Amino acid sequence: MNPIHAGIIGIVFLIVILFSKFPVAFCMALVGLLGFGYLVSPEAALNIIAKDFYTVFSSYGLTVVPLFVFMGQILFHAGISRKLYDAAYAWLGHYRGGLAMATVGACASFSAICGSTNATAATMATVALPEMKRFQYRDELATGVVAAGGSLGILIPPSVIFIVYGIMTEQSIGKLFMAGILPGILLSALFILTIYIWVSINPKMAPRVEKQTFKVKIRSLAGLIEVLILFVVVMGGLFLGIFTPTEAGAVGALGGVVIPLVRRQLTWQGFLAAIYSSTLTTCMILMIVAGATVFGHFLAVTTIPSVLSTWAVGLPLPPWAIMLVVMFFFFIGGCFMDALGMILLTIPIFFPVAVALGYDPIWFGVVIVLVTELGVITPPVGINVYVVSGIAKDVPLEIIFKGAIPFVLTLLAYLVIMIFFPQIALFLPGLAAY
Repeated sequence: MNPIHAGIIGIVFLIVILFSKFPVAFCMALVGLLGFGYLVSPEAALNIIAKDFYTVFSSYGLTVVPLFVFMGQILFHAGISRKLYDAAYAWLGHYRGGLAMATVGACASFSAICGSTNATAATMATVALPEMKRFQYRDELATGVVAAGGSLGILIPPSVIFIVYGIMTEQSIGKLFMAGILPGILLSALFILTIYIWVSINPKMAPRVEKQTFKVKIRSLAGLIEVLILFVVVMGGLFLGIFTPTEAGAVGALGGVVIPLVRRQLTWQGFLAAIYSSTLTTCMILMIVAGATVFGHFLAVTTIPSVLSTWAVGLPLPPWAIMLVVMFFFFIGGCFMDALGMILLTIPIFFPVAVALGYDPIWFGVVIVLVTELGVITPPVGINVYVVSGIAKDVPLEIIFKGAIPFVLTLLAYLVIMIFFPQIALFLPGLAAY
């Protein structure tokens, strides 16, 4: 059996065992171990898995993961998420559909702290859904906007997906963070526009809410100025080349502890809960990265990535058409898999294709994150939809999926815009001082 055939069998076998709900990390490590052992030797396979796991878990570059995860967790347990929503509600709530718009704004703000799509969806579902239900918002709008808004967590920096993508492809994490800012802001604005159009067409979706006074609006910002300053310091330090990504994560983690302590918003129980959640999340991410690294070595010896990139470049099609096909594969995979696992599984295959076609690796990272965002709100395994369903137990699953459809259409349109206007993502990285 030649290496390419062995690689195809390995990929098919991986997809099959993934449906068994076996952890993604162990699936990729197992297939990588068996495949590498078959093509090279069992001894080499055992050496490579030991080396890869040690390299990942001792990697200085990956220390940025627990730091940013901890920053998000500590601010979450300090109640910052509620304050973000209250502020967005005070400024946007009086518009028709304003509570839904405020939810998008709060999701975008919390994403800049948290960096996790699941955590953003779960948090905002807990905070926003009761308010929208109280003001008689229709279930499909209320739940759909929480599921879609939660997807911003993997686009707006600091994003764990960007960190891992940068390490796997040897790209600047700082530039990836910068690249996610404008697309994240623009996508948030498009989600708000989608809500505006939706409630304009069907006013029964969302009644008007009483307008808040300017004094209340200003008061709602109390306690958020420090968080905004922290975000500006972390991102600004990266942008100006003052911090490395790891140093930026350390500054963020320190600020995440100091701010709630000074404002007396952090309890000892909340601190321990943040450490516990951060440890679980970090271990999960590192295991997935290690498993993906082993699988990537297996794919390398099959020569599939190089053969695929050579074949793609030789197709009688424009690069954008080939890229649309690649995006379709990401979209389909994202419907069935966790975002991080999906990206790590496909990067070794499709990243060489994108580079061979002449696309910027930074832009490619942003685009595949956008495609993966689609996957978290589309059936059959739209993870954000299931997260929201677990909190809104009285709302049928099909209603939540129905509510997510307008945002899926918005994401598809935005993806096309990003493909034809890559400068949206590349403008800020081009200005960076590193």
